[in-house]
Amino acid sequence: MFQSLRKPTMVSPADALPGREQAMPVPPAHAVLGTPLTPPYPDGTDEIVLGLGCFWGAERLFWELDGVVTTAAGYAGGFTPNPTYEEVCSGRTGHAEVVRVVFDPQRVTLGRILKTFWEGHDPTQGFRQGNDVGTQYRSTIYATSPEQLKTARASADAYGAALAEHSRGQITTEIEPAGPFYFAEHFHQQYLEKNPGGYCGLGSTGVACQLPTGVQAA
Repeated sequence: MFQSLRKPTMVSPADALPGREQAMPVPPAHAVLGTPLTPPYPDGTDEIVLGLGCFWGAERLFWELDGVVTTAAGYAGGFTPNPTYEEVCSGRTGHAEVVRVVFDPQRVTLGRILKTFWEGHDPTQGFRQGNDVGTQYRSTIYATSPEQLKTARASADAYGAALAEHSRGQITTEIEPAGPFYFAEHFHQQYLEKNPGGYCGLGSTGVACQLPTGVQAA
């Protein structure tokens, strides 16, 4: 999961790899939760796509939350359809490593998921997360509704203020409406469940996230 320490730059759409039409095959069920990885998801559930560095450790953060129905490791935010892991790591797809989080809003709030997101990594590092360097490791929130987008941006403002109080850097998180989500290869799905001693490069700032008024964390 490590990359060289050269300064990464975002690929342009014209220079991105062409990809392919075929979707990546994935297991039918989540290795921890036993729920489907692929749509359709149960009625009443909601979905958000989050990038916070290497998706191995990031995915585990969210499947451990009560009320999360399923999670999946994948790629989003770039230009190449149905990329492979090697293509994403080349920096020539524009994608971030992300986690699709499908949740029951009656059991876990969007605020709780965003709090887990902000406190689970350092969102001030640009195209890196700790020792993992590259555009694929950038911090991202891809919202699936206008309401999610508004809440995500408000939470970023609140957490940015908290970071400033602790003399931390400015948030570099990309917060945008969700585009296509592409599943990562089967061996990346729930990787740390299958490989308990596997690599996890996530590192917190140690600053607690106090969500803005009106956004429930419980």
